[in-house]
Amino acid sequence: INPADWPRDDAWAVRRLPSPRLDSTGHVSSLFQASEPGTFDDDEVLDQQQENPQQNVFEKDASTNNSIGAIEVKTYPEVSAVPRANSHNNFAILIHLKAPHTSGGLNSRNQTIFSPSTQNSRAPVDLVTVLDVSGSMAGTKLALLKRAMGFVIQHLGPSDRLSVIAFSSTARRLFPLRQMTETGRQEALQAVNSLTSNGGTNIAEGLRKGAKLIVDRKWKNPVGSIILLSDGQDTYTVSSPSGSHSRTDYKSLIPPSIQRNGGTGLRVPVHTFGFGADHDAASMHSISEISGGTFSFIEAEGVIQDAFAQCIGGLLSVVVQEACVKLECAHPNLLINSIKAGSYRTSVTADAKAGSVDVGDLYAEEERDFLVTVNVPVDESCDEMSLLKVRCIYRDPISKEMVSLEEDNEVKIQRATVIGQPIVSMEVDRQRNRLRAAEAIAEARAAAEHGDLTGAVSLLESCRRALSETISARSGDRLCVALCAELKEMQERMANRRVYESSGRAYVLSGLSSHSWQRATARGDST
Repeated sequence: INPADWPRDDAWAVRRLPSPRLDSTGHVSSLFQASEPGTFDDDEVLDQQQENPQQNVFEKDASTNNSIGAIEVKTYPEVSAVPRANSHNNFAILIHLKAPHTSGGLNSRNQTIFSPSTQNSRAPVDLVTVLDVSGSMAGTKLALLKRAMGFVIQHLGPSDRLSVIAFSSTARRLFPLRQMTETGRQEALQAVNSLTSNGGTNIAEGLRKGAKLIVDRKWKNPVGSIILLSDGQDTYTVSSPSGSHSRTDYKSLIPPSIQRNGGTGLRVPVHTFGFGADHDAASMHSISEISGGTFSFIEAEGVIQDAFAQCIGGLLSVVVQEACVKLECAHPNLLINSIKAGSYRTSVTADAKAGSVDVGDLYAEEERDFLVTVNVPVDESCDEMSLLKVRCIYRDPISKEMVSLEEDNEVKIQRATVIGQPIVSMEVDRQRNRLRAAEAIAEARAAAEHGDLTGAVSLLESCRRALSETISARSGDRLCVALCAELKEMQERMANRRVYESSGRAYVLSGLSSHSWQRATARGDST
């Protein structure tokens, strides 16, 4: 989804509003003066009629090459051959997934555009936005937030449902989950545009109501998500003295129902947005990480709409759910050493013969790379050795059925008596570089939090130098160039304590969020 192609003049969010309705006494009837029910089970009924045509569309498409296709799975061994007489410990195998595309329209740059008209080729969404309207949001910030919300409302389709929660010292629900039909949109716009800012920042209370809405709803769209935006520190729940960022404080901000808890939670990610220089990046990052969402840093106020667009573009293109990659050793003497998958949950059986990666939802055309290491034993008896069998299962969000890819993907290498200089797989090298960069960023962040900015910068610099000498860097690989640029930018944002506190921490944490989920995040004004 490419924000650059949208018209810039989107003041319609404020312009095209119906005039407020007056009640019999001549007062403007406000959507949030009504008292809230104890249980949020007053969500708008999902039109069950609508779900069946969607299913038929999918079945009909399957015969005409126009359907949402299957996940693509590719595997790459580190080298294609290992001498028979040698063992090779920590032999790397890359597992690459690519989600199918939706049959949405394409714009002039061949990028998919998600609009209400592509409703049939994607899963409908239940979206709860939890918005900070404390005193510090007054003026430009609130105006930009309203405009960005107008954009979100315009891009939701009639099967999608939206609810908005506004919080300052307390939190209130502006309206229940309701479908974004023409009427639904108009009323949502009206509610958002009547927001005013004052009071403190009670993030925990906003999130509590957001989670309650998701838990209490009577009906469920296949995709559910919470978007949280705040420009400040939670002044009610987290009571750590500033600067001491201990993780324990942040869990108290997140209702237990939306914590992932090793896969037992609700699977409703909270995508967090830190707005401006004063937000609490450490808590926003923790909230997203614990719930399975991403953290974006909106440094320049004007990019709020682009940041929202990036997130919404993903949520409106979920083509795969509950994806899981299953691995099995194909040789009796082979053992799985490790599975590197960032924040995705991995497991390896006690005998190290099988493992899995819990991938979850994928947006259209998203890619995931997981690096598995195995110990390759000596084997004098064969010319070719099978290492791993890889299988992927997932739920199709439109047909709601589980899909298992027909054939297993088998990873094989040659075992010859003598082999020349082995050629390292470029794909494996690139992902090793990405993981190495992500590890260096995490270590640098830890050093910076302990006050050692000089150590943090030198960690990033030595990683950058190591990356620039790899085979993929030497061949001008674009990912490698981007990683080196990212490490350089982070060094600059750790130049001194003032820079680190105002923008460095948030920039680094949104970078870590992006790496750990392999998903786009907005951070600063960098591309």
